Amino acid sequence: MGKRSNFKRRPQDKYRTFDMRAAAALAPHLRWGCRFWEPCAGAADLVRGLQSFGAECVVATDISPECEGVYRLDALAATAADVDATGVTDIITNPVWSRALLHAMIMHFSAMRPTWLLFDADWMHTRQAAPYLPHLRKIVSVGRLIWIEGTNQTGKDNCAWYLFDQRGTGPIEFIGRAA
Repeated sequence: MGKRSNFKRRPQDKYRTFDMRAAAALAPHLRWGCRFWEPCAGAADLVRGLQSFGAECVVATDISPECEGVYRLDALAATAADVDATGVTDIITNPVWSRALLHAMIMHFSAMRPTWLLFDADWMHTRQAAPYLPHLRKIVSVGRLIWIEGTNQTGKDNCAWYLFDQRGTGPIEFIGRAA
């Protein structure tokens, strides 16, 4: 998973978020009483990680669910009324990193709720990020995560949590890596 790898990518960018450092980095930045929708839940690893820090997953969906309790849904087909009906306060996910889908998710999700997305930290330094920066409220540095089950090797790209919210304004807050 990354731009410096010659390994074949997994279909639908199915890289599980089982590395607890992802949830640990985000947890201090979630609002008290966070009730979230995980739209790219896969096997619900991120759900379990965030719940261990006190966040409540109201609904978990994926285009190809990998466990019971994750419902089949193309997240880009969800409407604002669908999201309103769940009572969620936030949308939180490790999305597909392919830019066309990632950018569509940024715009779709952040129009409905504050949206935390986990993806490569380099994105913020590219020209392609420019149209989305007006909706970016916060960046939380994570560092490199383990993406491949059964290995202790991290990926080659640093990651960050990005908070997008089309209803917010003001400067982007950057939180450096804590450890």
